[in-house]
Amino acid sequence: QVLLVESGGGLVQAGDSLRLSCTTSGRIFSMYAIGWFRQAPGKEREFVALINWSGGSTYYADSVKDRFTASVDSAQNTVYLQMNRLKPEDTAVYYCADQVVAGLAPADFGSWGPGTQVTVSS
Repeated sequence: QVLLVESGGGLVQAGDSLRLSCTTSGRIFSMYAIGWFRQAPGKEREFVALINWSGGSTYYADSVKDRFTASVDSAQNTVYLQMNRLKPEDTAVYYCADQVVAGLAPADFGSWGPGTQVTVSS
């Protein structure tokens, strides 16, 4: 089993930046890719970004492309999500998850972290 814990969330103003971390442990050798998702109150959990564990390829939702960047520090077993030019609509709980089958739906991911709150004020 892969264990994941997110950190780095907080309250910021529109236009600010935050860097989220996803620290992994457990059966790390079995991981292929890590996804970032977010869920705002009253909304479904939505895909944000995907990065393979080697860090060689990334994929982003259109809503965050050119503002968010995912990266991997394999020595630290940590995945990052650098979020720039934040907008109020980015406000959500952000989760990282271990991709177990090809796809970008939440059901394609196995282990999930508890989430970290990001709040962007206007």
